[in-house]
Amino acid sequence: MTEAMWGYEGAEGYAAGSDLTGYRVEATDGHIGKVDKHTVDVGAGYVVVDTGPWIFGREVLLPAGTIIRVDDAEKTVWVNRTQDEVKNSPEYDKDKHAEDPAYRDQVGGYYGGTAH
Repeated sequence: MTEAMWGYEGAEGYAAGSDLTGYRVEATDGHIGKVDKHTVDVGAGYVVVDTGPWIFGREVLLPAGTIIRVDDAEKTVWVNRTQDEVKNSPEYDKDKHAEDPAYRDQVGGYYGGTAH
């Protein structure tokens, strides 16, 4: 179930290879930050969102499967999660996310197990 969380397949308007860096990120109930970085790796896609002052500058890792829409003209990404779901997500660990499968499973499980 969590494997589907790491692909952009369900994101309306997403074009393969698009650079989402700097795009605004909107939750179902409001703004959550900007894309700081992202990857388009098959089966391992994600965005790292800099939340700025909203949650004290914390960065969060969002699997690509949480993205429901991308608008290049507005430079905005919409995710199918609430602000609280993002705020309560596992802490982003820039050292673990690429190399630790347990961390990836934890993040994928969190987003895969929350209501949409």
